Amino acid sequence: MTPGHGDRVLVTGASGFIGSALVRALMSGGEHVVALVHPGADNSALAELDVEQVPGDVRDPVSARRAVAGCRSVFHVAALYRFWDRDPRSFYAVNVDGTRTVLTAAREASVERVVYTSTVGTIGVDGDRGRPASELDYPDVRHLFGAYKRSKYVAEHEVLRAAAEGLPVSLVLPTFPLGPGDRAPTPTGQLVLDFLDGRMPGYVDTALNVVHVEDVARGHILARDRGASGRSYILGGQNLALKDLLAELAACTGLPAPTRRVPRAVALGVGWLSDTVEGRLLHRPPHVPLEAARMSSTRMAFDDARARSELGYTSRPAAEAVRDSVHWFVDNRYVRNRRRLEVAREALDRTERDFRTRLGQ
Repeated sequence: MTPGHGDRVLVTGASGFIGSALVRALMSGGEHVVALVHPGADNSALAELDVEQVPGDVRDPVSARRAVAGCRSVFHVAALYRFWDRDPRSFYAVNVDGTRTVLTAAREASVERVVYTSTVGTIGVDGDRGRPASELDYPDVRHLFGAYKRSKYVAEHEVLRAAAEGLPVSLVLPTFPLGPGDRAPTPTGQLVLDFLDGRMPGYVDTALNVVHVEDVARGHILARDRGASGRSYILGGQNLALKDLLAELAACTGLPAPTRRVPRAVALGVGWLSDTVEGRLLHRPPHVPLEAARMSSTRMAFDDARARSELGYTSRPAAEAVRDSVHWFVDNRYVRNRRRLEVAREALDRTERDFRTRLGQ
């Protein structure tokens, strides 16, 4: 697809972390963004953006058809992304039924291109392969822990079914995005915030693929313009051990990194206890969801060579994603501990000055 200035393009989940970054990227290219926004949701991410907002729900065929009307392309980013909900059926209602509704509306409107935002959580990373996982690695379904992963896995198959029936749709799989605008925050941003608040007493021996959210947004656009229908693309950045990610956070904030390594069994035990007591008995969000504990003890390293070779995708160093994420949380007063906020702000100012000096500014 060759986009043109003023083209109408629909983004579901436009007020979310990835969605709002995608909206900004599309607008910078001169495209007219239509945002399907849920009534009553926090849409502050779109407050200063000149986007056409259409109230509706991805599960509602009428509002989906209204939003898709006249659009050349659709980015279906909306999803229920968290590790716990009082009603696990909500994950399937939003992530599966909502996806089918949007795909049907796109087909009926003869949309030229659709991009579906999936997750690397549907890729098999449980085997000891000695290499990062790619789009070719399928999971053992027994290891798709939690309703979020399972619902996204089912939704992927609905997307692939639509592609087999002729809908021009590509799939993108972000890894561990960080950066500005994580208002919820997402489970990925929560790790940074827990570090800033001093709520991380230790770390587990695991790995993550850290990517800047703006690179993920640009990868979405590349998948629309250059991607093959029915093909998946990992949108990643840099593979880091969690210990190294925490060291990067310490370097840019001046705050101490945790030094205690937590055994996997202990992390899983804490997650099980939190899920059981807080989630099942007290019916409130657990502080350490079991699904999060399972993810934290799984090496989530990925190979995004396909996106780089087929789409021309590139990404910046993980340090920039970490720094921009910290900047945003600090500047927007997400950090609860005032003294730690002051320390982080001073260190960030020094880091920013050093960075600009290296660039010759």
